[in-house]
Amino acid sequence: MQRPSGVVDFTPDPELFPFESRWFDSSVGPIHYIDEGEGRPLILFHGNPDWSFLYRNMVIELRDRFRCIAMDYPGFGLSAHPGNGYGYTPGEHAAAVGELIDHLDLHDAIVMGADWGGPIGLDVASRRSDRVAGLVIGNTWAWPTEGGMLRFFSRLMSSVPLQRLIKRRNFFVDPAMKRTFEGEVTDAEFEHYTAVVPTPEHRRGIAEFPKQIRAAAPWLAELEQRVLTNFADTPLLLVWGTKDPVFRSILADWQTRFPNAEVVRLDTASHYLQEDEPEQIADAIARTYGPDTNEDRS
Repeated sequence: MQRPSGVVDFTPDPELFPFESRWFDSSVGPIHYIDEGEGRPLILFHGNPDWSFLYRNMVIELRDRFRCIAMDYPGFGLSAHPGNGYGYTPGEHAAAVGELIDHLDLHDAIVMGADWGGPIGLDVASRRSDRVAGLVIGNTWAWPTEGGMLRFFSRLMSSVPLQRLIKRRNFFVDPAMKRTFEGEVTDAEFEHYTAVVPTPEHRRGIAEFPKQIRAAAPWLAELEQRVLTNFADTPLLLVWGTKDPVFRSILADWQTRFPNAEVVRLDTASHYLQEDEPEQIADAIARTYGPDTNEDRS
């Protein structure tokens, strides 16, 4: 498909991102996504400040067993940046991406989310829970924050000086994101995170997400109740980077809410676990939800 107007002028390296780029014309503008492989749908939701590139190695590992779908939220990655009326809130992102999921008419799907991909992916999934066969949750949350490192992080990154650095100097990507990797990420790979946000205008969504950790509390409260209700009996796999300085303690909160969840601890992974340990995560997903398990879970 031809690249639509309003999309950042960047073409991923086909050696690093060997997928066909597709765009869906949502109500807020073109949304970029990839759709690779065949089988049970595996829908992958990214966080901040990344995009579908984060899942590239997992998709390569899994596309022989799953239909892997990874999208970029409006204003992220290769998706178009919406007009001034768009607030870059998680609810807006979920509504836009939900249009894509409905368009693709996906059923019996596995949904994975990490960082902001957790709340956004769970919002999309819980509104379509009859189409969801299982969940994969990694280093994220889905309820209002009352304290701890996540709320501190929100206050810090929402401050005027840090907001200025995020927008003007791309601070959230380099150095903040770059210093969080535990695995080896080459300069060519890391360029795919910096190249898609070349100007302060392109970084509006990145800057807004830290504010939303607190500002979206009512939305998160409603989401928590819907997730607990709609997914009480849904298989849940927790994949957790234990070196994550902000989210490592939140694993216990998930286990309290979902005591029967399967847990895979990734002791060599931090916050961007999809970069640090893609093969381990892919193996866990295939073992839990792959073709050989379909009959057991039907």
